[in-house]
Amino acid sequence: MYKCAVCKEPIHANINTVGIQCERCGSKIFYKERPNVKKVVKSR
Repeated sequence: MYKCAVCKEPIHANINTVGIQCERCGSKIFYKERPNVKKVVKSR
């Protein structure tokens, strides 16, 4: 799932399409939503 960088609206179109724009504001910059998961790394 991707979000628009300007208006934070989720994108419902196919992200692999060339020339995709946000339907709400027309922005071409998107961020991939990542889950809030804490990673634990052990040291050696």
